[in-house]
Amino acid sequence: QVQLVESGGGLVQAGGSLRLSCAASGRTFASYAMGWFRQAPGKEREFVAAISWSGESSHYGDSVKGRFTISRDNAKNTVYLQMNSLKPEDTAVYYCATSLGKDYYTGVVGFDYWGQGTQVTVSS
Repeated sequence: QVQLVESGGGLVQAGGSLRLSCAASGRTFASYAMGWFRQAPGKEREFVAAISWSGESSHYGDSVKGRFTISRDNAKNTVYLQMNSLKPEDTAVYYCATSLGKDYYTGVVGFDYWGQGTQVTVSS
């Protein structure tokens, strides 16, 4: 059974930083691309970032490009999201997810297993 457990969320002031982690189990982690999404109240789930199985390539949503960095450690079965220069509009529940294969996608349908989410709140 695949399990994804996010951690690292919290309350931060605008301009601050947070680092999210997602620990995976139950699947050969290094065989799958990974992604981060977020969902604010009343809004659809939004693509944030994705990384290939090897970590050599990544892709970001326009709203976070240049501020967020996705990375992975296949030895630790963990994917990270470093979030810098946070804005109030970054406030959301952040989810990690496993891709359907080695390549990443930017849509929700390209991911099959999801974590429970971690809350990020950015105050102005």
